[in-house]
Amino acid sequence: MKMSKLNIFTRGIIKENPVLVLVLGLCPALAVSTQAENAVGMGLATTFVLLGSNIVISFLRKVIPGRTRIPCYIVLIASFTVLVKMAIEAYAYPLYQALGIFLPLIAVNCIIFARAEMFANRNTVIDSVLDALGSGLGFTLALLAIASIREILGSGTWFGISLPWLVDNNIMIFTLAPGGFIVFAFLLALVNKLSKVSNDSREPGCKGCPSADACGMCAMSGKRRIKPE
Repeated sequence: MKMSKLNIFTRGIIKENPVLVLVLGLCPALAVSTQAENAVGMGLATTFVLLGSNIVISFLRKVIPGRTRIPCYIVLIASFTVLVKMAIEAYAYPLYQALGIFLPLIAVNCIIFARAEMFANRNTVIDSVLDALGSGLGFTLALLAIASIREILGSGTWFGISLPWLVDNNIMIFTLAPGGFIVFAFLLALVNKLSKVSNDSREPGCKGCPSADACGMCAMSGKRRIKPE
């Protein structure tokens, strides 16, 4: 059953949020989320690479040989990563310094490879654009949520704006690595709690997988389904 354009776009924001549902891309999500500004910068940079790679891979999906598709993906994703790295270095140098090594590491972000393999390689350019924008927005919002909590509680600021009632009562652990894991754990628990009803009603096997629509394994195997153990 073909998904609507709206479902393709919103799926990456809610149902298949890369960080809070699929638990992908945690290294940059936790490493750069000490400040909300850095989180938005990383989210937008990743979205640019995701959008560019999805467009090109979808456009060339019938040309790229199946056996060499992974090396082709690597070249394309790395190329867009270099472009966004050079742009940020030239026009937003403080952000470039803040993101550090995690900016070039966008080239190996598993979210981008997942969308290339599971969606862009099998769908039209328009659908791939919507998928990239939805997944990128979902990734950015997840980073922003983590970073906002950590910055407000840990530094008493938000986007660098001082919050007088918190600046003298901040909790320093939230600016450190353990604080990132604590905030992520609470947000993950919250998302799981809110989606518990829908999770309980899912069918076993492929139908219960949040990525079943994009995976295509069920369609390729006909009526075959993975039986629950």
